[in-house]
Amino acid sequence: MKRVLTIAGSDCSGGAGIQADLKTFSAHGVFGMSVIVSVVAENTSRVIDIQDVTPDMILKQIDAVYEDIGTDAVKIGMLSQPGCMKAVAQGLKKYRPSHVVIDPVMYAKNGCPLMDPDSVDTMISLVTPYADLLTPNIPEAEKIAGMTITNLQEMREAAQRICAMGPKAVLVKGGHAQGDAVDVLFDGKEFYEYTAERIPTKNTHGTGCTYSSAIASNLALGYSLQEAVRRGKAYVTTAIRHSLALGKGCGPTHHFYDVYRCGLSEELKEKSGFEQESTAL
Repeated sequence: MKRVLTIAGSDCSGGAGIQADLKTFSAHGVFGMSVIVSVVAENTSRVIDIQDVTPDMILKQIDAVYEDIGTDAVKIGMLSQPGCMKAVAQGLKKYRPSHVVIDPVMYAKNGCPLMDPDSVDTMISLVTPYADLLTPNIPEAEKIAGMTITNLQEMREAAQRICAMGPKAVLVKGGHAQGDAVDVLFDGKEFYEYTAERIPTKNTHGTGCTYSSAIASNLALGYSLQEAVRRGKAYVTTAIRHSLALGKGCGPTHHFYDVYRCGLSEELKEKSGFEQESTAL
């Protein structure tokens, strides 16, 4: 079975962060593991508080995964401050995992900050060079690229600017724009666009976490970057279309809609090794 690790913060309300990542991994038929960087007391309406795990404990969690199980892909999410970033960068340098997808989480869906604004430069210099794919939304891309984004051409320009900072590829997500949800992928040479109809719902808590985890899962399953993004986009769009009206704010997406309706596809069973593992059991 393919193995995917998430390194991120937790979300006690279950819609984002580590919890969303593990649900997404399971929906793709891959084995999910986690390194918790921060414990976040949040819900659909607000972030109440954040308690960071010590850098030493972050590294020990990473060591525990790699000395035993290993990974086929890694997704990195919320890194709140420089100490967390330095520990994660040290782990990435030590183990050099394949298929690193980094979601540079700066704000919760309700607008509450999840990253110290003064830490962006540290993230850019220490962590993003390890990214096979960086997945900022428009506000995050504006912050990283140091520019305003108001149209598709500026999304392309931002993707190029950010790619020059070290990531192998950049996906600028258009969820904060108007009209159809258009995402722009720049792989260092070519641009690719992914379009989906914008779904009129406020229940989009954890969409960035879910999207990046879906891409990491598909990379672990052996798909190309362009196909992994396409499949990730389709997955998160379905999760949003069937999102859950839970809580008083931005509710969560439905990570298991297709699985509950149809079960795991034969293609994913074959790629994940699910059938072989089941037979062995």
